[in-house]
Amino acid sequence: MIFSSFFKAVGQMGDPRFRRVLFLGVILTIALLAGFYALFLTLMNEAVDGSLVLPVIGEVTWIGDLLGWGSLFLMLFLSIFLMVPVASAITSLFLDEVASAVEAKHYPTLPPVTPTPFYESLRDTLNFLGILIGANLVAFLIYAILPFAAIFIFWGLNGFLLGREYFQIAAMRRLGRAGAKQVRKENFGLIWLAGCLMALPLTVPLLNLFIPILGAATFTHLFHEIEKRRPSGQTNPDRAR
Repeated sequence: MIFSSFFKAVGQMGDPRFRRVLFLGVILTIALLAGFYALFLTLMNEAVDGSLVLPVIGEVTWIGDLLGWGSLFLMLFLSIFLMVPVASAITSLFLDEVASAVEAKHYPTLPPVTPTPFYESLRDTLNFLGILIGANLVAFLIYAILPFAAIFIFWGLNGFLLGREYFQIAAMRRLGRAGAKQVRKENFGLIWLAGCLMALPLTVPLLNLFIPILGAATFTHLFHEIEKRRPSGQTNPDRAR
């Protein structure tokens, strides 16, 4: 179910409506990462001020260039961790458009949905970002204690958090907040696994640029696949109409 949902999402990359959202998501992701890098580089340059005086050697003027190039590789590494909050932000901005494009192509008989009010989306995004950042800050302490297990902890933790958010937002469009929460609890393991499979490519530089939008499409498909398999008495109101 997870892989079929993902391949459906990848197969829609040629759809002009979907491709537009995908490119917007990639551009915004690059812009956010570039902003983080520019801020980091500025702080590094301010700290070193372009030169350093060493005993015996004297003034070293190339230290700023060295740190600049070093910071580039450091930011490529840090982008692995930065992509998690970026993926969360991208979801809140583009999921409605992604889900609409997916449903127009694959589920054309569904009735239209009422868009979630902006203030509710913003509130949910800020709440989730707080949880996401707090959980990952605590996880850094665990990484230091268990360095060999760090990447697996990262995948498991962020797979749980991202899977929860992506599915919740996708399901809320059709079921409302309470209905989405119920379905999410019923499919806890499946959603966690799907989130882990999404978190894994987020740790691959360049590939991770495409994952937030493809993830939103994948979870939209996953939600509809789950709905198909639910008992008829639990069918959501939109499908019943």
